[in-house]
Amino acid sequence: MTPQERESYRLGRQGFERGDLDVTLDNLERLLRTCRGYADVHYMLGVAYERRGEHTAAAGSLEEAVRINPSYAEAILALSAVYESQGRYDAARELAERSGGVLAGGDERLDPTTRGKLANLHAAVGDAYAQVGDLREAIVAYRKALDRCPEYHDIRLRLGVVLRDAGFPDRAIRELERLRRVRPQLLDAAVQLGLTYFTLGQTERALSEWNAVLECDPSRDDARMYIRMVRGRMAEDRDPEKPPETAPEALEIEFDFD
Repeated sequence: MTPQERESYRLGRQGFERGDLDVTLDNLERLLRTCRGYADVHYMLGVAYERRGEHTAAAGSLEEAVRINPSYAEAILALSAVYESQGRYDAARELAERSGGVLAGGDERLDPTTRGKLANLHAAVGDAYAQVGDLREAIVAYRKALDRCPEYHDIRLRLGVVLRDAGFPDRAIRELERLRRVRPQLLDAAVQLGLTYFTLGQTERALSEWNAVLECDPSRDDARMYIRMVRGRMAEDRDPEKPPETAPEALEIEFDFD
């Protein structure tokens, strides 16, 4: 680099580290006019564009960073996040998986921050699949996230819900009961556990979970609503003239979760 280029680089990096997007973009864009072969410059520009909501420009810069340095784990992670925001879920998932293999030695060599980023990327992909009804892929993605960060209880909660919706209430109960043991204050897990018990016809266990929620937090209208709904159905079931209902069929998905 020339002295002028080095100064642009120094100022651009300082702006990036401070979160000053204008300084970052002004200096690094100037640098790129004469010096394009530095992966970290493209990475910083890509992150700055992403923070401004310019996802197309962000993707272009991050793709160039990865092209220059295919082992640039931070750039791969950032590009995966940008693809996710663009709805390019398959590409995002592929990059999230790739970033885990970039660093030699496996997850035990990853620092906690990188491992957390990977877990959140997998979870975001799982959310996307769940939203479009592809529960098989959602479960796989949530499992991968929890393999990296088992302590991410919000992801385990989402896994439990998707397992139940996919027709695997027993497996959902296993995940939700685990949450209840390690995070008893996570009342959303108790609400979902009650719903899962109810799908299995275990009405009293469901009511017990929801009543426990109200004991901890009387403002939980969702638990109160479910209790009222179930007691109303119980009253209807005692009506001898009411025909029996047929339970809904479980969604058929054949693959191994373990």
